[in-house]
Amino acid sequence: MPPAAVNEPSSVTTDLLKRLHRAIGEAGGWLPFDRYMALALYEPGLGYYANTAPKFGHLPQSGSDFVTAPELSPLFGRTLARQVQQALEATGTDTLWEFGAGSGALARQLLDELDALGCAPARYTIVDLSGSLRERQAATLAAHGSRVDWVSALPERMAGVVLGNEVLDAMPVRLLHRRSGVWHERGVALDARQGLCWSDRPTDARPPLAIKGPHDYLTEIHPQAEAFVRTLADRLERGAAFLIDYGFPEAEYYHPQRHMGTLVCHRAHRSDSDPLADPGQKDITAHVNFTGVALAAQDAGLTVLGYTSQGRFLLNAGLLELAREAGPRENALMQKLVLEHEMGELFKVIALAPPASANGWVPLGFASGDRTHRL
Repeated sequence: MPPAAVNEPSSVTTDLLKRLHRAIGEAGGWLPFDRYMALALYEPGLGYYANTAPKFGHLPQSGSDFVTAPELSPLFGRTLARQVQQALEATGTDTLWEFGAGSGALARQLLDELDALGCAPARYTIVDLSGSLRERQAATLAAHGSRVDWVSALPERMAGVVLGNEVLDAMPVRLLHRRSGVWHERGVALDARQGLCWSDRPTDARPPLAIKGPHDYLTEIHPQAEAFVRTLADRLERGAAFLIDYGFPEAEYYHPQRHMGTLVCHRAHRSDSDPLADPGQKDITAHVNFTGVALAAQDAGLTVLGYTSQGRFLLNAGLLELAREAGPRENALMQKLVLEHEMGELFKVIALAPPASANGWVPLGFASGDRTHRL
């Protein structure tokens, strides 16, 4: 296959390419894509989330690559705080855990609002591997510094309300490619000029659903996201977890017409489909298979408390009540959170809890429009 097109490399990309070349050589000349994605995103000091370049912001002029819901509108975090307040009370816990806290905007919104509601958590623990993002989070959360701490891994036992906004989509995925009726795993190799290129190898791995039709088909499977949920199930003794991300239930994810998969890159508020170009300089993501997440959770002993669209979840949790206090510009941005053609339908929310914390309450966000039966 032809090599990926590469722009003039930055020093980060140059150094990361050296690391990738070494990894490919150590792997015998072929690197599975999930390993490539892990290096491109998380290699210390070089990967996209591990280097110092800006990531989050409204406009490309800021040097940012994309905007997440908390950066788009503080009403996102303020509304989520209503759900967090209920979850803390229902589960008898007093600690928040956030995975991949980004700029720290969501943590600040939550802590500010929970303080105003009179239910401030005792601790807010951020699980984040990026040193540069930790520094930005610390600056953003300076006013709440005494309650906030950071860890690189989960403790053996934990209790509290767990949050993950756009975390699952950044977990490395395996690529499967059906070509002429034969399934292959897609990986990364070096071409004759030592450039990165795609390379497919026959595999026994399959998507969780059979793909109807004889046509070629490219898709992803998500062992790392499912392993993350199983680890969470093993550690979370009391509390609840709310995971928010873009994705679909299994029947939609592996629809025969979705023949090019969902893998996408983000840079300067534009998207492209070439993760081999300019590694370290852009985000690489895949949509979430929420059925796989739910099944992994249930198999590990968690209960699915609810599943619905982000728009429905926020409306149920009181977004419109809070929006009445906001100005016209804030309300215009707020609509992007809930409108179907914006983030409202593409993004979903799933809530999980250990059995001891799952009985006797329905999370606010799923009071109407719960779609658990569609998973």
